[in-house]
Amino acid sequence: MTTESDAPVLDTLAAMTLDSIERCHMDARSLILARIAALVAMDAPAISYLAHVDPAIRADFTADQLQDLLVAIAPVVGTARVMSAAGHLAEAFDVAIALVETDAENMARAEAHPHRVS
Repeated sequence: MTTESDAPVLDTLAAMTLDSIERCHMDARSLILARIAALVAMDAPAISYLAHVDPAIRADFTADQLQDLLVAIAPVVGTARVMSAAGHLAEAFDVAIALVETDAENMARAEAHPHRVS
């Protein structure tokens, strides 16, 4: 039995991702490298990278390591795709930072006014 959702496409994508991770026997670092390399190869938009920001951080990736990935795959995927990916990665990290800042501001506001209903 399935349930109705306000975001059936996102729910489906999330389910596909979870299924893929459960069936994959790669360590977290190798998995995120493979996924980001695939995103670069297909010239994915920034929103696709955004879904990989948190897993990359959890796998202890640094900006330098992600740059190394782009350098490593550049001869295969080409300059245009790598430059596009660099911009998309930067945009995804900017969005992730903005989301964290907004959450922190909302939490601080809620703590300052615990009885106020927004």
